Amino acid sequence: MYENRAALGYQNFEEVRTGQIFYIDKTDFIREWWENADKVTLITRPRRFGKTLNLSMVNCFFSNQYAERSDLFEGLSIWEEKAEGAKYRNLQGTYPVIFLTFANIKAVRYSDMEYKITEVIAALFNRNRYLLEGNILSEQERKYYESIGVGMDGKAAAGAIHAMAEFMQRYYGKKVIILLDEYDTPMQEAWLWGYWDEAVTLFSSLFNATFKTNDVLERGLITGITRIAKESIFTGMNNLEVVTTTSNKYAVSFGFTEKEVFAALEAAGLGGQKQKVKRWYDGFTFGRCTDIYNPWSIVSFVNKKVYDTYWCNTSGNELVNSLIQTGTPGVKQAMEELLQGKSFETELDERIAFDQLGDSANAVWSLLLATGYLKVVTFKQVGKLQRKIYTLKLTNMEVESIFEDMVKGWFSGNTEVYYNEFIRALLTDNVRKMNTFINKVALHTFSSFDSGNKPSDDAEPERFYHGFVLGMVVNLADTYKVRSNRESGYGRYDVMIEPLDKTGKAFIFEFKVLDPDEDEETLEDTIANAHRQIQEKKYEAELIAAGFLPKQIRKYGFAFRGKECLIG
Repeated sequence: MYENRAALGYQNFEEVRTGQIFYIDKTDFIREWWENADKVTLITRPRRFGKTLNLSMVNCFFSNQYAERSDLFEGLSIWEEKAEGAKYRNLQGTYPVIFLTFANIKAVRYSDMEYKITEVIAALFNRNRYLLEGNILSEQERKYYESIGVGMDGKAAAGAIHAMAEFMQRYYGKKVIILLDEYDTPMQEAWLWGYWDEAVTLFSSLFNATFKTNDVLERGLITGITRIAKESIFTGMNNLEVVTTTSNKYAVSFGFTEKEVFAALEAAGLGGQKQKVKRWYDGFTFGRCTDIYNPWSIVSFVNKKVYDTYWCNTSGNELVNSLIQTGTPGVKQAMEELLQGKSFETELDERIAFDQLGDSANAVWSLLLATGYLKVVTFKQVGKLQRKIYTLKLTNMEVESIFEDMVKGWFSGNTEVYYNEFIRALLTDNVRKMNTFINKVALHTFSSFDSGNKPSDDAEPERFYHGFVLGMVVNLADTYKVRSNRESGYGRYDVMIEPLDKTGKAFIFEFKVLDPDEDEETLEDTIANAHRQIQEKKYEAELIAAGFLPKQIRKYGFAFRGKECLIG
C-alpha cells in the first residue's frame, strides 16, 4: 500500500503508480483471473468499487503497449520473487489488448445512444491506424476500416470490435484480450428512458460477435454493476463465467477489506476512528467475505476526515429512486422495515431482467443487492427444488442516510410544506387542517407514486399511503415508531404510530377507497366503515398491551375517491 496522497478520481493504473497516489495492492486479481482460465468473465460490483482501476491494471499488465513498463508492477504482489512471480513477469506486456468502456454511454433517446457507441468504436479504430501500414489488410479490408466512423450504422458497429480483434491478431500473431468496462450503463439508460427493445437488439449482436463467435479471442473480461439476464443480451453465450456479489471468486479483489482499511487509517493517523468508520462504511459482503468497504468512501474520509455520504454523492440514484417510489406496496413496506433497522427474507434471481423491474419485487431486491444498497445477512436453500432464500438488510449507515434523503426528496418543495403542516395538524388534533393538507400532499404525489405501467384509481391510494408512511418513518423516527400492515387484535391495521414517550398520543389509520358495493355513496360513508373496521378488529389491542390508555389513542379513517381524500 502506498502511504501517499489520498487523492480521488484516479481510474488509470499508470497514473496512480507514477503519481504515487494512495493505492491498495490488488494485483493478486491478475494471478487469480489468469489461473482460473475462464474464456469470458463477467464481474459485477457496485459503483465505485475499483472496477475501472482493476481493468486498467489488467490492461497495463498484459498489453504489449506497456511492454517497457514493468516498473508499474515492481514492489507489488504480482511481481514477487518466486517461481510463480517469474512466470508472471514474463507475461507482462505480451498480448494485444482491446480496452473499452461504456461508462459515458448515457442518452435519453436510442439514436443518441447508438451514436455514442459509434464514438467509442471509432476511437478504437483511430488509435490503431498503424494496422493500415504494410500488407496486413487487403484492399477490401482497408475500405472497411476507413468506413468505421462516428455515426455509422448500428449493424456495422455491432461487428466492428470483432473485426478489430481479427486485424490485431493478424498483425501481432497472437490472440487478443478484450476488456470491457461498465457494459451495462447503456442498458440501464435504455430501461430508464424507454428504448429497451432497440438496445437489446444492438447489444445482443455486439456482445455475441465480440465474445462468443470470436476465434481470435484469448480472454475476455467484462465488468458492470448488474448481471443482465442472458436472455436479454448474452443469448447463447455458454462460455461466460458470471461472478456476482454472492460469488466467492475475486471476493477481495474489488473494494477494501477491513484489514486494509484499518491499516490505511493507522497510516493516516486516524486509528482512533476505526469503529465509527466501520459503522458508517462497512457492511458490503462478497461471497463468504464480509466486512468489505467502499473504496471511494474510505479514500474520501481519509482525505477530508469528515463523515458523509460520499458514495451517494458520486452519481445519481435515478434508477433506484424510481423503483422504490413507483414500486408496489410490498416494496414500500419492506423499505419501511429496512429503514427501521430490520431485515427481511426474499427469493432472488441475480439475473436481472430490466423489463421486469416494474412488476417484480424480487427483481427490485436483486438490483438493490447488485448495486450495493442491500447486503446478504444469511442465505439458505429450502424445499425439494432448493430455492434460494436470502435475508437482506441495508448495507450500512451511509446507505441508510441515502435512503432517508431519497424518501424526503419525494416530499420536496411545496409538498414538503404541506406534508409538514399535515404532521403538525395531526399532532395537535386539528382534523380540518389535516384534511386541507392531506389533499394537497395527495394531489402532488399520486402521480409520482403510481407505477406508470397499470395505473388505476383503485391502486393509487394504496401506493400513496405506503409512500406516505415511508415519509413518516423517516421524518418521525426520533420520536415515534411507525408501522404498517401489521396484525393487532383480530386483523391487520393499515398504519400505527406509537410515541416513544408513553405519555404521548398514539394513532391508528385505516385507508379505504369508496366502494359502492359496500353501500358507500359518500366519503363520509367510507370513513364510517373504516371506523367500524378499527373497532370490530380491535386494532388498538397492540397499543393497549404496550401500556397506552384508550384516551391516548386517536383513530382516523382515510377515505379516497380518485385523488380526493377525506379524513375523519
